[in-house]
This record gives sequence, structure tokens and C-alpha cells, in this order.
Amino acid sequence: MLNLKLSHNPLIQYRPIRTSDLEVLEKIHGDLFPIRYESEFFQNVVNGRDIVSWGAVDRNRPNGQSDELIGFVTARTVLAKDSDMEEFLRYDSSRSEQTLIYILTLGVANSYRNLGIASSLIREVIKYALNIPTCQAVYLHVISYNNPAIYLYKKMSFQCVRRLSAFYFINGQHYDAYLFIYYMNGGRSPCSPLELIKLLVTSAKSGFKMVAAKLWRKEDRKPSKWSKCKESGSLLPTKHNKRMSTEGAVSQFV
Repeated sequence: MLNLKLSHNPLIQYRPIRTSDLEVLEKIHGDLFPIRYESEFFQNVVNGRDIVSWGAVDRNRPNGQSDELIGFVTARTVLAKDSDMEEFLRYDSSRSEQTLIYILTLGVANSYRNLGIASSLIREVIKYALNIPTCQAVYLHVISYNNPAIYLYKKMSFQCVRRLSAFYFINGQHYDAYLFIYYMNGGRSPCSPLELIKLLVTSAKSGFKMVAAKLWRKEDRKPSKWSKCKESGSLLPTKHNKRMSTEGAVSQFV
């Protein structure tokens, strides 16, 4: 795809970020993000100190810039037990080696947007994480107004599991964030879709039985009210029964 902001056809390639990328990496972060990062963060990125990273370059970029970063992603490996993610995982406390990959920053220079670079950088992280047998998921936070990023993560099968109130504090103002998770290597949410359905059905049945028991106790006082229902083997009309099951499910699992 030809980007109209570029005067040439880009040839995008991906490589690890190196120490020689330091200046450009700092500049792109400053151009793209409202948050200012400490110099220590950039030093850790380019030197690979507890941070893994990938950069995108345009091999057809003129003026000797064919190896200059035009996009990046940085990430860190964290132990599941040391994260705040246990409630979103089937965490097994007996397996202390379970890990997660947390995406720290992701960005693409404005003139190289809409070329699929961000998607490719995320795929690099996912591919890396998949090769770690103990890794249960890749996760990240995104500010609530960043709709293009939210759309991208959903398109790439990340699950939005929570909205975090006042997660960011930028220029004197609080902003909410969304928490996104990409499960892998057998990692999954505490309730799979099938298990959630089973819980809904069980809860609905329990609620129905409680209501039925109360009504049954009142039957002697009001024998005519439920005569037809008793004959059909049910204490509640079908319509009313359905509505109660739905309401019970919603109030239980919101």
C-alpha cells in the first residue's frame, strides 16, 4: 500500500533495537506520547536490560536513513505471581514460573501510519511470547480515548477485560485506561465461555428453585392462582420464567 505522505514505495523490515537507535527512539517517543519517559527507560531498551524490543525500518528510505527507526515496540517479561493479573488468569500458585509479557510502548511515525506496521510489531511480540512455554498471556494498557489503538487490539484478538478509572495522570488530568489481554500457551481467563454459560444456567436454576419454593409454600393460601401451572408441572408461566432467568444472570455476573 502506498502512503500518500511518502514520496517513495517503502520496504519495511523489522529488527531488534540497538544502542545506535537511542536518539531516534527518544525523539519518536516524544513526538507520539503525552507521557515523558526517563532516560533510564531508553537506556534499558537499547541495551536490552529486562526489556525486549523490535524496531521497524524502511530500507527504501532515502538520504541514508534506510536503517533509521520508523516504528517500535517495547515489552517486558513479568512473573504472573508478581503482577496484578491473577484474577484474569487461571493462575496456578503451585507453578511459580508462570510468566506474562507486558507491552510497554508501541508507536509508528506519523508518515508511516496505515501500512500495517503496528500490527506486525505486535505479531513480533506474540511470536516471541509463544516461544516461552511458561508465558500465559501478552497484556497492555491503552488510554480510553485512543480509538485507533483499541480497534487494532480487538482486531488482533486481544480481549478487553476491564476499564481502569483514572489510570493515567497526564498534564494535571486523569484519564481512564482499558486493559487488553491476548491469551496463549494454555493460558485463559478464569471462566471460559462454556463455563460462564454453565454458571449462568446453574444460577438461573437456583434462583428459579428459590422462587418456586416460596410460591409453593403460599399455595395452600391461594390454591386457585397456580392451578394451571401445577397441572403443567411448573409453578410459573413460561414468559415470566424466562425474564427471571435473564435478570438473575445479569445481576449475578455484571
